[in-house]
Amino acid sequence: MASAHSRMKCGEFRTTYEQDTTIFPTPLARRVAIVSVIFLLIAPSFLNPYFLNLGIQIGYFAIAALGLNIVVGFTGQISLGHAVFFGFGAFASAWLNNTTGLPVFFCIPLAGMMTMAVGLIVGIPAGRIKGLYLAIATLASQFILEDFFSRADWFTGGAYGAMANPFSLFGFEFDNDQRYFYVVLFYLVITFLFGTNLLRSRDGRAFIAVRDHYLSAEIMGINLTKYRILSFGIASFYAGVGGALFGHYLGFVSAEGFTIILSIQFLGMVIIGGLGSVMGTLLGTAFMVLLPELMEAGVGLVGHNAPGLTQALAYIKEMSIGLAIILFLIFEPDGLAHRWKMIKAYWKLYPFSY
Repeated sequence: MASAHSRMKCGEFRTTYEQDTTIFPTPLARRVAIVSVIFLLIAPSFLNPYFLNLGIQIGYFAIAALGLNIVVGFTGQISLGHAVFFGFGAFASAWLNNTTGLPVFFCIPLAGMMTMAVGLIVGIPAGRIKGLYLAIATLASQFILEDFFSRADWFTGGAYGAMANPFSLFGFEFDNDQRYFYVVLFYLVITFLFGTNLLRSRDGRAFIAVRDHYLSAEIMGINLTKYRILSFGIASFYAGVGGALFGHYLGFVSAEGFTIILSIQFLGMVIIGGLGSVMGTLLGTAFMVLLPELMEAGVGLVGHNAPGLTQALAYIKEMSIGLAIILFLIFEPDGLAHRWKMIKAYWKLYPFSY
């Protein structure tokens, strides 16, 4: 009879909390992550500017979307004003750099801290209200900060906008897509690692407890007000960093770019990727960034036979985003992250049905 050590193991054999919360559940997952980072490091050497631009967009939007997922997916709160925190970070970084002369390298995290302070103030109602009332409160913050952007000439430049200098480090400017790709990749890796480890910490477990059953969490001694407000602060920090990267990439920040539509798109990234999933946030962001490009390519293929489609391209892009959100809510409510897990489980067990 074969010994117990020689038998093939089938199933999960996690016996400690440390094993259950590990970032890489298998050695293969760790190797895939390392290979992916190496691929991204060499990608600017062979990708054309179009794909580099898409990669940069996915990077800074994913950072901001992860912040929203911490509020919505992990803490169970709702926020309809995430776009203005994204915009506040862009304006704050440009303002710090233009008024103090601090290098952009330091202005980006400082802008995140300034945005976090605003988010903590906005998050105060979250300690007392929830559901529809919280949604209305965050929607109000969207319009209040939009109005602030248009009136605060000293901070945002008002209707004229604000100039954002290129990212530089030790006198070396990252003033093209090949160079700036590395800047966004650096912040993306750091923020996603921090977010992943946050959710493995005591505070992260408290966020999830507040989401799953706030009454039970309160009985266990978790301070609901503290963690609800803290989740808004962390989400705002992420939005501020993403917005700062966005502003310095474009070189110009205008108040018109941070409307309620962008807030809905951030929600779409989280819903499509998967609520409560760090990896899902990245998948959802990539989906939302690439979908309009695919619509444009599709219209370009058939445009010569249907000129009306070319003229309606802008509307088609907007409608495709809304339709995608609706279809995911109906047919894949757990998002792309869940579907990816199902695919992995299928091939792991194939050809056995169990």
